[in-house]
Amino acid sequence: MEILFEHSFARDVPLGVLDQTPNRAPSPELALLNLPLCQTLGLPVEDLRENGAMWLSGTSWPEGAIPRAMAYAGHQFGGFSPVLGDGRAHLLGEILTSDGARFDLHLKGSGRTAFSRGGDGRAALGPMLREYLISESMAALGIATTRALAVVTTGDAILRDQGMVPAAVLARVAASHIRVGTFQYFAARKDLTSLQALVTHTLARHYPKAEPTALALFDSVAAAQANLVAQWMGVGFVHGVMNTDNMALSGETIDYGPCAFLDDYAPDTVFSSIDRQGRYAYGHQPRLMMWNLARLAEALLPFFDTDDTRAIEIANEHLDQMEGLYHRAWLRVMGAKIGVADQDLVNGFLAAIEGADFTRCFHALSQSDDAVLGLVPNQTALRAWLPAWRARVSPHVKLRNPVVIPRNHLVDAALKAATTGEMTPFHALLAQVQNPFGPEAGREVFALGPPSGFGPFVTYCGT
Repeated sequence: MEILFEHSFARDVPLGVLDQTPNRAPSPELALLNLPLCQTLGLPVEDLRENGAMWLSGTSWPEGAIPRAMAYAGHQFGGFSPVLGDGRAHLLGEILTSDGARFDLHLKGSGRTAFSRGGDGRAALGPMLREYLISESMAALGIATTRALAVVTTGDAILRDQGMVPAAVLARVAASHIRVGTFQYFAARKDLTSLQALVTHTLARHYPKAEPTALALFDSVAAAQANLVAQWMGVGFVHGVMNTDNMALSGETIDYGPCAFLDDYAPDTVFSSIDRQGRYAYGHQPRLMMWNLARLAEALLPFFDTDDTRAIEIANEHLDQMEGLYHRAWLRVMGAKIGVADQDLVNGFLAAIEGADFTRCFHALSQSDDAVLGLVPNQTALRAWLPAWRARVSPHVKLRNPVVIPRNHLVDAALKAATTGEMTPFHALLAQVQNPFGPEAGREVFALGPPSGFGPFVTYCGT
């Protein structure tokens, strides 16, 4: 059985890619292969077991694949770069499932490209395992995400902040890698032909039921992002680097760099070592989503109206709807977590648990009042909240809050062990995060918060 590749993005938006050859890995070895994902996608498991180390490291590639680097621009921490692009990644092509769904197969850490901007084009094993682990957790939580197909060690050692570390390539599957920054790339060049082609391609690929207009595309993307970020907030996920080149038009979570999950609830929580101003803190994520969407609207202005003033008015009219759109999505998510979509009750609970374990507090609502009270440092507000909540929530409602998330102390320990060649802690943690809603009994070590003295936890992009 062979992998059948298509290349619709390169065909439709030819200036959006550059043919680029990945680096050959000196001694590639398949560290992880996502067998359930292979089966879902209809990929040849035995071929991948035999050839995956070569194919998914970029050392060679299957027949029909054409390695390319994708072009995009982006606002990074508020500053605009007109050229970013895949500086250490290669798109092999698009694979189609038996039901007609289309997915990019993309290598990350596969070598330098024309967009590398002085980088070495490679990736460390730890961050690639982090993306595998966290994206599998997000998928199990029911949150739209890119997926990790495999991790391949290359046999190289590369220099990072921690010293010399093993290099690896992540094979990633995504509905597409079209980003807000992809639109910004062509808008910055005033290339309206390519921009129109990109609008048409993105609509056909992700929103085929929408009207065939740039405004309909914007509205569809805005709705998808509102739902996505509301779901992030519901599980305490902190993306860490919400630049416009890290927002996918598909509505999937993409680019798991310095990401992490909350332990104790605090809206100003930041994990990323490079986010020194707290721009992408947990509580800022909805605002940054709207800011990124405003940048998408700017790129699409020429298609909103031929009159510049009217185009801006139209953009602002639709952007003004974003706060309500997000709030409704957030209330749906948070309402499901407490069993009643009441804004005052949701906000009251969040205020009452500040400083306490976010995941455990929500899960404890399914147990007893004492279970929740035992988790918070100051019980006064929660004691007042619980009777009001009990009066509103149906006694028959079943709350669906995860028991297990990728706890930062466990992720940290698993990645450190994996870097030395010991993969057992990683596999144990992966198995648990793939079953987030299962019972706690028998796996308390994966459900509990960090031990005393752990932290402050800091994450790194790995570039």
